[in-house]
Amino acid sequence: MPTKKPAGSPDWTDPDDAPEPTAELLAKAETFEGDSFVRRGRGRPKAGAAKEQISVRLDPDVLAALRAAGPGWQSQINTLLRQALRLDKPATGRAA
Repeated sequence: MPTKKPAGSPDWTDPDDAPEPTAELLAKAETFEGDSFVRRGRGRPKAGAAKEQISVRLDPDVLAALRAAGPGWQSQINTLLRQALRLDKPATGRAA
């Protein structure tokens, strides 16, 4: 019968010998409030002025021209609309 391997390291580590926390170490650390683990949000932080998701119907030739721009074509639609409507760039938030 095979023997079980030890669950952890047999060496005891003194908590007083732990390295000093750095900004990089703290950025990667798990956060707890009491006994509850606090999850960080997925993806990038929310922008100051969040964009609204909508559904739009476009002519096939318009859509083909937008897609021909390559990766990021969907993000370019906001920029093109701002230019067409002669709107100033937003003061806060992410770049369009």
